[in-house]
Amino acid sequence: MSDQPVLLYDTTLRDGTQREGLIVSLADKIKIARRLDEFGLPYIEGGWPGSNPKDVDFFAAARSMTFRTARLAAFGSTRHRLNKPEEDPNLRALIEAETPVVTIFGKSWLLHVIEVLGATPEENLAMVGDSVAFARAAGREVVYDAEHYFDGYKADGPYALATLRAGRDAGASTLVLCDTNGGTLTDELSAIIDATRAALEDDRDAPAVVWGIHVHNDAELAVANSLAAVQHGIRHVQGTINGYGERCGNANLVSILANLSLKTERAVVPDGRLADLTELSRYVAEIVNITPDDHQPYVGRSAFAHKGGVHGAAMAKVDRSYQHVDPSIVGNVSRLVVSELGGRANTQHRAEQLGHALEGVDPRELSRLIKQLEADGLAFEGAEASFELLIRRRQTGYEPPFRLVDFTVLVEGREGTDLRAEATVKVSVDGEVLHTAADGNGPVNALDSALRKGLRAFYPGLDAVHLVDYKVRILDGESATAARTRVIIDSSDGVHEWSTMGSDTNIIAASCVALADSIEYAIWKTGAELRRRDERHFTTSHTPASNGNGSPAGANPREPDQEVAT
Repeated sequence: MSDQPVLLYDTTLRDGTQREGLIVSLADKIKIARRLDEFGLPYIEGGWPGSNPKDVDFFAAARSMTFRTARLAAFGSTRHRLNKPEEDPNLRALIEAETPVVTIFGKSWLLHVIEVLGATPEENLAMVGDSVAFARAAGREVVYDAEHYFDGYKADGPYALATLRAGRDAGASTLVLCDTNGGTLTDELSAIIDATRAALEDDRDAPAVVWGIHVHNDAELAVANSLAAVQHGIRHVQGTINGYGERCGNANLVSILANLSLKTERAVVPDGRLADLTELSRYVAEIVNITPDDHQPYVGRSAFAHKGGVHGAAMAKVDRSYQHVDPSIVGNVSRLVVSELGGRANTQHRAEQLGHALEGVDPRELSRLIKQLEADGLAFEGAEASFELLIRRRQTGYEPPFRLVDFTVLVEGREGTDLRAEATVKVSVDGEVLHTAADGNGPVNALDSALRKGLRAFYPGLDAVHLVDYKVRILDGESATAARTRVIIDSSDGVHEWSTMGSDTNIIAASCVALADSIEYAIWKTGAELRRRDERHFTTSHTPASNGNGSPAGANPREPDQEVAT
């Protein structure tokens, strides 16, 4: 047994989709299945064809797909207690899915047998045996999932063992012990695995089986219990990408395979694939539309982030001083977080990672400034674009691409009409002051529109920039409506994303700072160039706009610092 490889069995497309709020389309399931196969997982459970039309359609589509490394499994239950196997709709759907593997779950706990199924103990054993035998006779590899096995074993050990024997003797090649309620502690789980294996392996002339584990995370032990199971002879491990699943989730297959690959001698994915682990985790998260957990081990954005000054100083000298593995092995990167808790090393190292040599900028002074600004409500660890601008504004030769002179925001609500917001801004570019106004569905939207409107003639590349998220945090709630707020704005040009921030007791003022920083960062980083003055004048002279005295706008070229309405 110890020489057998550990086989990972992914059930994201079935068990993972039982997570509250996780919804996937047929196209989503196909994309995820392809990516799991490309990654090199040996088993992919596609769904329960007897439960819904989408899974039926998935298995129909899967017939024309080529799986290079994975064996596809269809999942379902034992037959109904009143049905013959060949007449049971669930079992027929499993066979009609035409997958090489069929996974059947049955009851191990008499509580479920009697009170949920309404069956006798003997009827349940027959249901397990008949169902497995039916799938085996159809030429399928059969995995038998012993649902609630650990609870069933604790309630009545001999009966739980009898259900496993029924599945094994009927032809199941893999017996999976399930902690379906996710509440078994690791020591107890290990002891039950040992006792179970000993009991069944002592049966004379019994066929050999692969032992499996399927653990839920209700006690925050799913990964630990899965790894302990491997230490106790389990060689088939079920889980989901990112631990998605019902209630508190399933065992996180990402962490399991990283731990097995890096902390043991077991190779569970093909050579070279482990470096794709972070990308796989985030790809699946994107498809199922769930924000990736920044603090997820191995693959989270913060998994190798270092915020404390002592940590940062050590990391700047020796990478492994505060990291248990090299992040590049799993496709992740190390970061020193810029914050009030970090020191000079954090600030300098992070600046260098972002491509700034800090020429003319004292890292100690910069670090002290960051600590003061964070005391005033800013938070650079969540807005690295603002951190880059902070550096840039202190470098020799810096010139701002524009200057926000002043702004006004009006919000009007009248009975019988929708809420109306209007913003007016004055912005100076290359010595010219433009006065613009715009409406919006809210004050921040109106302010954003007015600012862009004034700058568009100078920086046409801003047309590609848009806001993708807007977050507000109250920093001192005890001050009620007078509280200081921090605003973080996420922006994108369709290729890159960046975050900027502002902080003030006035939420509009904080938003204005974050907006202005976002636009300046876009101008700087996306390569939007300032048009030449004569080119702008040529352009405006060919428009029907008026300069305010009835003459064409291009008749009297504007002098520097002259206010222009747009």
